[in-house]
Amino acid sequence: MAAGTDYKPEGRLGDDSMTLGTDPRTNRKLLQVLRGMGMDGRQPAPVLTMSSPMEDITAFIGQNDTAFQGMYDMLPNDLPGDKDEPKVDHSTKTIKGVDGNDIAIHIFRKAGTEGETLPALVYTHGGGMTIINTINPVHVRLLTSLALNGLVAIAVDFRNAYTKEGHNPFPAGLNDCAAGVQYVAAHKSELGIGKITIQGESGGGNLAIATTLKAKKEGWLDAIDGTYASIPYISNAWGWPEGKLLKELPSVVASNEYFLSRKMNTLMGHYYTPNEKDSTNPLAWPYHVTEEDLKGLPPFYIAVDELDPLRDEGMAFYHKLSAAGVDVAAHMNLGVAHGSWGIFRQAIPEFFDAAIASIAAFAKRV
Repeated sequence: MAAGTDYKPEGRLGDDSMTLGTDPRTNRKLLQVLRGMGMDGRQPAPVLTMSSPMEDITAFIGQNDTAFQGMYDMLPNDLPGDKDEPKVDHSTKTIKGVDGNDIAIHIFRKAGTEGETLPALVYTHGGGMTIINTINPVHVRLLTSLALNGLVAIAVDFRNAYTKEGHNPFPAGLNDCAAGVQYVAAHKSELGIGKITIQGESGGGNLAIATTLKAKKEGWLDAIDGTYASIPYISNAWGWPEGKLLKELPSVVASNEYFLSRKMNTLMGHYYTPNEKDSTNPLAWPYHVTEEDLKGLPPFYIAVDELDPLRDEGMAFYHKLSAAGVDVAAHMNLGVAHGSWGIFRQAIPEFFDAAIASIAAFAKRV
């Protein structure tokens, strides 16, 4: 590089004191909301480590579940035009999982479309496969908007790794997602649906991808017509040495503590896969899948956020899919942090609307 250049690496790579509040790339409308909530600075990192007692990690994860769920319930998520929207019906079915557990399947469908065959969108929610309820204002708004865009949106209430009742590590949640997709595929006529797309964000993006990989491995891939992974949480690499991260996933360092922290992601990953043998299992962490195991998958779409520590693992997975010959496209949401388009709909509705339009268009195309 020529001497005297003004080039400065992004985020904390160029200035370790950088935060969402001082990064010039941060969307101004989003920043205003983050400042009001005290979330524009460094997000506090846990003092616990993977070697801490599991009961201490469980208590910490439980506190985060309460905090995130409280934020989802509290945040204003409505817009003035919502009151004039057509009605969306919400029904629930209960199916049995492979472990004999009950799994709730929440079905959102625009009223008056009974008798029509519509594309289905099986939704797996975010929360690192570990926390956050399936049904809350953020997720219900997403499912409602997808239904209003001509899909039958179906949320699988999979087992989080953390519940107040106990620990459900991998593969519990994945097994539930697979059971949900298989149920939907076997009841197309009853549900009034045609093609099936799986979509999820963050940990839900992991589960959407992993369910597709599991389907290929077990021989029921024909049940899935497309997979849309938003901001996928798929590497389990946040505890890697910094040199390795800078080589493979520099956004983990550049955007560390921009809404998410490396240490928090490391603990969440450990809680999901406490057994060392699963730490690079592609069904738990799809970043580690081989190119051969990606061949023959249905069409994919990957969406990432610019100011997200997880950005580069989503981008890397896009390139892996492309190299394997999978029909895949992708986009990046500039100027926003992890999952902002869904969580902060009222602040940045244009991002929410664009995400819904992209997901719906993909589900109708495959």
